[in-house]
This record gives sequence, C-alpha cells and structure tokens, in this order.
Amino acid sequence: MTSPYPLGLRLAGRRVVVVGGGAVATRRVPALLDAGADVLLVAPELTPALRAHADAGRLHWAPRRFAPDDLDGAWLVQVAVDDPTAAASVSAAAAERRIFCVRADDRAAATAWTPAVTRHGPVTVAVLGGGDPRRAMSVRDAVRDLLTARIEPAPAGTATGAAAGRVALVGAGPGDPELITVKGWRLLTAADVVVADRLVPGLLLDELRADVELVDASKIPYGPARAQEEINRILVDRALAGKFVVRLKGGDPYVFGRGGEELLACAAAGVPVTVVPGVTSSIAAPAVAGIPVTHRAVAHEFTVVSGHVAPDSPASLVRWEHLAGLRGTLVILMGLKNLAEITATLIAHGRPGQTPAAVVQEATTGAQRVLRSTLASVAADVAGAGLRPPAVVVVGDVVPVLSPASGHLPGLVS
Repeated sequence: MTSPYPLGLRLAGRRVVVVGGGAVATRRVPALLDAGADVLLVAPELTPALRAHADAGRLHWAPRRFAPDDLDGAWLVQVAVDDPTAAASVSAAAAERRIFCVRADDRAAATAWTPAVTRHGPVTVAVLGGGDPRRAMSVRDAVRDLLTARIEPAPAGTATGAAAGRVALVGAGPGDPELITVKGWRLLTAADVVVADRLVPGLLLDELRADVELVDASKIPYGPARAQEEINRILVDRALAGKFVVRLKGGDPYVFGRGGEELLACAAAGVPVTVVPGVTSSIAAPAVAGIPVTHRAVAHEFTVVSGHVAPDSPASLVRWEHLAGLRGTLVILMGLKNLAEITATLIAHGRPGQTPAAVVQEATTGAQRVLRSTLASVAADVAGAGLRPPAVVVVGDVVPVLSPASGHLPGLVS
C-alpha cells in the first residue's frame, strides 16, 4: 500500500456529509463542527448526542437512508455505518463525484483516513499509523504527553489499557475540551469503555482509541433518556467483565450529576471507583462571562441550586423564600424552563426586581452567549433572545461589577 499524503482540510463553510447516526458518528461529528464544516447528517435515527446538535441547529439532519445526490456540493464524506453494502454504495457515489471518502468499516476501501488527533492550544497533531489505528493512537498519546509536559503514573491495571475491573467517575468540565483535568484526561485515554453524557466536550470523544466502546448515556431534557438504573447496570457489568470504565460527565460528577448514585451502585457490586472532580459550570460559566461569583465588598457568599423543578412543585427541595433573603450570589443550573416562576417567586419573597441578573448559554464553547438583565426582566429577555439550555443563570450584585472593564452592557447578548 502506498503512503497517504498528509493534509489539513480547511472545512469552514464547506459541506461535509456524514452517513450514519450511531456511536462512530457521535465521535466524528464534533471535530467537523469545530472546524466550521456545514455538516449534513444522513441517518434514519440519531444518538441523543447527535440529536442535540441537530436540535440546536449546528448541523442539518436528513432522517432517512442515504441517496447519491446527498453528495452534491460536498467536499468530504464520512461513512459511519457498519453495513459493508451500504458503505460501498456511498463510496461508489463519492468516487463518481471525485469526493474523498472516509470509511469506518473498511480503511482499505476508503480514499481518506481519519488520523489520531490531539490538540494543545493552537497546535493540532494528527498521526497516521500506516493503517494501524493502535499504532497511531500510541504515537499520538506520546506526543500529547510531551506537549502537556505533565506525566503522572497511571493507576494500577491501566498502564497498558488492560484494566482490572474498575470505574472512574470523571468530570469533563463545562464544555471546552481543554478544561478537563490532566488526571481526568489520562484516565480517559486508558479506558476500555467510556459512558458519556450529552454535555461532555465532543472533541474528547474524537480522541478515544478506535477500540474503545463508547456508550452514549445522553439525557436530553424532555426527550429520549436512558434510565439511571440502566447506566448503573452498564458501569457495573462492564467493570465486572474486567474492563476499565470511565463515566465521563459534564462539569463535576457530584454537582447535579448523579455521580453519587453511580458510586453507590458500583460499591454495592464490589467495583472499585475513582472520582476525578471536574470544573463545574456553576463557577466557570459566570467566570467566562466576566462575572465573579464573589467579590470583595460585594458578595461574601454564593449559592448553587437546581431549577429543573418549579418552585411551587411538591417535588421541589429548594427553599426559594429563604434564598430570596440572601444578599450573596445565586447561581441557578437547569433553570431556563422555570425561569419565569423562579424569578417571580424570588421577587415575591423580597429579592428586589432590579437585582442584576445574567444568563450564560453553552459557556466556554464556540456557541457561548451571554445576556445581562435584571431579576424582573430576565425571563422575558431570555425568551426574546431565544436562549436555550444548557445555560446558567446568575443573580446578584456581582453581575455588573466587572462590566466597565469587560465592556458588557445590560440587556445585550454577546
């Protein structure tokens, strides 16, 4: 086989077709979106993570089987199906149109290969292993260790990827793939199985070894969801089978992440668990929006609450009337759906309507948006601006404290 010609594709604004809506596509699509590609995803069904991209308008989804004219105007096609006959039909259509085609099912039949990739700031390293994905991953990982210049010993049983039945609950951070901790990334690269939530940075999944089993445990609000009991079962079953399992969770495993339930399930089955804290969006989202959750002479406290249950619901565990009386910063996660009820309740119990408020959507990512308002107006302003989850709401006098320095103005979405 001749050597491939290495090339970096500039895909911003250019059509890329992905055929298939399963685990392989889930791993490959985030890198294409990060490159700015105009992605057309052709598949009868999608994983919850891919459906979230489609619902957010980040890609175009054709909910059907592939047709040759799907490639009209495309610059690249990625075939992410395991049906050789279907994959071959896409390859043939691509060849007729002289479009490079990546095939997950048969590298020898592909006209382009996806390299093993690592990113370090502005540096992207792509490794081709002569058709051997394991070799490419090994070299890629060695290069990343050199770039990070922080090498720690791997836990027992994971140095070679042959884990002895254990689980790691790893916080992936708020969205930027570089905000995962060094320890979290190291365990991720050693995993045999990765069970990932919807909010984990997609580019982290793009860097997994080719032989890693990726389980999409996405929980899209008001859509398809895998029951927590099923997630617990997967963690335990894979670990008892001798696998090293990484449960990759957005933010921090214990901040509204149900990590405690997963740890208890593993402990009951005798499975050892390592917990790796993550950067939580409750602090990171305000920070990247120029809002400190505490500030000298302004706020000596901050409180983080979940707003997924309405204040008047019998299921609510939050004492909103008490929170209204606090002088510090209030950070609300998962609160957009009930934001009007939450703000009305806070005002009704004494929090002034003119209290500064802000909402940060998809913090630390390229889709980040920031809206600044007041407690009385923020719900209407969010609806008018079309902000959507995931988003973090911040209420308190800290919201405008850095505004003169950052140039942020109330009422504007940035």
